[in-house]
Amino acid sequence: MTTDLITMQVIRYALEQIADEMGYTLVRTGRSTLITEIKDISCVITDAKGQTIAQAHHTPSLLAGFEITMRYLREAFGPENLAPGDVIVTNDPYRGGQHIMDLYAIAPVFHKRRLIGFVGNITHHSDLGGVAAGGVAGGIREIYLEGLRLPMVKLMKRGVEDREIAAIISNQIRVPEKTWGDIHAQVSSLMVGVERLQALHDRYGRAVVERAAADLLDYSERRMRQGLRALPDGVYRGEDFIDDDGVSDRPIRVAVTVTIEGGRAIVDLSESDPQTEGNTNSTLANTHAAVYYVMIAVVDPHVPPNSGCYRPITVVTKKGTAVDPRPPGAVAARTNCSTKIVEALYFALAPVVPERVAGGSHGQISTLGFGGTDPKTGERFIYTDIQAGGNGGRPTKDGNDGQDSHLPRFMNTPAEAVELRFPVRVERYEFIPDSGGAGRYRGSLALRRDVRLLADRVSFARYGDRHKFQPQGVFGGKPGAAGAFILNPDTPAARPMKSKGLDTLADQDLLSMQLPGAGGYGDPLARSLDAIDRDLQDEKVTPARAEADYRVVVDRDRRRVDRAKTIALRRLPGR
Repeated sequence: MTTDLITMQVIRYALEQIADEMGYTLVRTGRSTLITEIKDISCVITDAKGQTIAQAHHTPSLLAGFEITMRYLREAFGPENLAPGDVIVTNDPYRGGQHIMDLYAIAPVFHKRRLIGFVGNITHHSDLGGVAAGGVAGGIREIYLEGLRLPMVKLMKRGVEDREIAAIISNQIRVPEKTWGDIHAQVSSLMVGVERLQALHDRYGRAVVERAAADLLDYSERRMRQGLRALPDGVYRGEDFIDDDGVSDRPIRVAVTVTIEGGRAIVDLSESDPQTEGNTNSTLANTHAAVYYVMIAVVDPHVPPNSGCYRPITVVTKKGTAVDPRPPGAVAARTNCSTKIVEALYFALAPVVPERVAGGSHGQISTLGFGGTDPKTGERFIYTDIQAGGNGGRPTKDGNDGQDSHLPRFMNTPAEAVELRFPVRVERYEFIPDSGGAGRYRGSLALRRDVRLLADRVSFARYGDRHKFQPQGVFGGKPGAAGAFILNPDTPAARPMKSKGLDTLADQDLLSMQLPGAGGYGDPLARSLDAIDRDLQDEKVTPARAEADYRVVVDRDRRRVDRAKTIALRRLPGR
């Protein structure tokens, strides 16, 4: 027995709308810029078995591994241990979590006393304890130092907040009123989801909704299998490298082997390097998220993203590696690894589907935490910012300048929002010329953000990457620029800072965050001269770089390609 296709799609979009509304509620009621500006959140609806049936259109990296989280929840709490008004929270990276600053909040949903599913959200918090304000210091060796690790616990029981659990959380964090504002925003989001899902069942009936949800999972599975069958069977390999783990300077290899055969795919990451001493290890849920993200994007980007998509894909890892660490390995900088999984997968599949991949992206997420005391108010502050970088040239277009790519898809944090809330001043926020790799289609430009501190003894915790290994181009495209963190640039005291670590900065210090660029797509000599002209006039590419990368002659006065001289140059033997 199945529902008709129209009913299934009506239920599908109703479920997705509920997930999106949960997200809008979270953004409107949150306190930190991580929620209100960057939107480092996502929301989900599952069936009673914990299978994802709808996701919000926010951050895919946070939910694609949600089945692992729900498996642990169902082991901890059977239906007989759940009641209306319960809210379960967890952030344990070894029980389906991401890293400790990402807190899951999940509520069971009942309809006429029957458990019909769960609604959940996940939010990056500005602080949940740990050795550094913001919890994002690179180079930490044990997860115990990264913050308060919560197992599956009921924060709310039948609609009443557990005061003992709340006290434990409050006792561990530096600015509890802000963190609690964000946690309560998560709870508000869940209550919206509960009400809307119950209303959906009231309108269509439990049998119709459950059947439509089951059919939707099967529909996504069929589409994924059909897409995989359209790809040539074979074994494809790719790799990428993390600069270092923040403890040693040794690079970490992320290796992937993709086997496509008969409508299924096996993604084997077991040959990746052993888990690192520093905290660049990827949690298992995060590893799965990276794999599922790429496979959906390559195979069928329009398939409804749910648990059905994942059925034809088998993820193979080896315990004790950087993609599946053993406790107590630290994992706060896990995105340094998961983004390399994404890049390695794209490199592996590029020969198979050249029209569906892009040049190498910034391939990291620079997460930075500043903590100290505001001299104007005397109060503690924690300012966590997330910076991305460039995204690669595409099969028919340049990369989008200034737009995040792949897993996180984070939003910009406006300078005004930062300066109103924290004792800092944003002195520069701009594109970096020449940071996009040359190609038929150019990689996008990276961003530079210079922040002046207006407080003394400010802790600066961070993890970034691609300061050593440049984003690579594909099909002849050239690499993008590497990134850098520079303290007090353009002064005699200027010094580069490690991409991962924890330092103390002084009043009036200026930190320049220069993000990695992105690789180009295709032979640079195939780029149209009109496109090179636009880049020159927009000052995205300098004349010297244009001449070196594209073998052109630039009229410096007009900032345009001199066509006649360029044709003559390209005709010279050996050039």
